[in-house]
Amino acid sequence: MILLFVTLVSTGRGKRFAEARNLLEIPDLPKPTLPEIPKPTLPVIPKPTLPELPKPIIPEIPKPTLPEVPKPEVPELPKPTIPEIPKPILPEVPKPEVPVVPKPEVPELPKPTIPEIPKPTLPEVPKPEVRS
Repeated sequence: MILLFVTLVSTGRGKRFAEARNLLEIPDLPKPTLPEIPKPTLPVIPKPTLPELPKPIIPEIPKPTLPEVPKPEVPELPKPTIPEIPKPILPEVPKPEVPVVPKPEVPELPKPTIPEIPKPTLPEVPKPEVRS
């Protein structure tokens, strides 16, 4: 807001500003045309050529030879012998004899007899006669 006020005061310089009605009546003015300026062209600069340098020659260094070291000989040790231990002999233990126990005799009980009960009989009822 302050910037707007400062710009209006500095551009006005004591003159009265035109009202909106007067601005509408201003005829269209032709737009100024800008002259075409040719683009500057840069001069072509030749690329500098570098002189070719010879490749350096590296002398071959001979590989050093290592003297052969003899393989160390390991003396063969005899295998240790394990003395055989005789198996212990166990005396034979006689098997205990189990005495034979006779089977107990179970006395036979007579089978109970169920007395026969006669079947009940129903008395015959005479059939009713139908009279007509």
